[in-house]
Amino acid sequence: MVERIVLQPGDISRALMRIAHQIIEANQGTENVVLLGIPTRGVPLAKRLGENLRAIGSLEGSGFDTQGSVGMLDITMYRDDLRRRPLTESHPTSIPTDGIDDKTVVLVDDVLYSGRTIRAALDAISDIGRPRKVQLAVLVDRGHRELPIRADFVGKNLPSARSERIAVELVEVDGGEDRVIIRDQQGESDDSTPRGAQ
Repeated sequence: MVERIVLQPGDISRALMRIAHQIIEANQGTENVVLLGIPTRGVPLAKRLGENLRAIGSLEGSGFDTQGSVGMLDITMYRDDLRRRPLTESHPTSIPTDGIDDKTVVLVDDVLYSGRTIRAALDAISDIGRPRKVQLAVLVDRGHRELPIRADFVGKNLPSARSERIAVELVEVDGGEDRVIIRDQQGESDDSTPRGAQ
């Protein structure tokens, strides 16, 4: 297996700060913005984005409530591959105290690939409330969409072959240091896909 590191810790930090600025610009601030991370790695990314929004807001004289505006959206039971794959560990959905009705919900995930995870997230959101708008922020967009889904905010576009896997490793989940790796798994079965790789 050939592997190469494409994003280092500093690259990931800069990408998340850039996404935070883009969220503020696209929404004319952070009022009524809610971040919902998709487990597993979307959750720490949402928390980091929330901290960035808070830091930028404090410089501009406004604030972003990281406690009341960042949550987690479990999509396990909304996946369309439950019959083909063993049930993955579910995580409790954690919605901010003010809910999502009439809010701008920014879904946060590590890698955008086929679009099926985001479709499941949209289904999960519709069972919770009715946001004014839903946006999507991803650290990596690797292409190969199977559904008409597009990210509003992208840290890095990484065109890739289907035989390659993009692995996002975050200190909060994986230990070590933050990095994004491309692994070429040509000739290996799908069962060999490492944890956290898409």
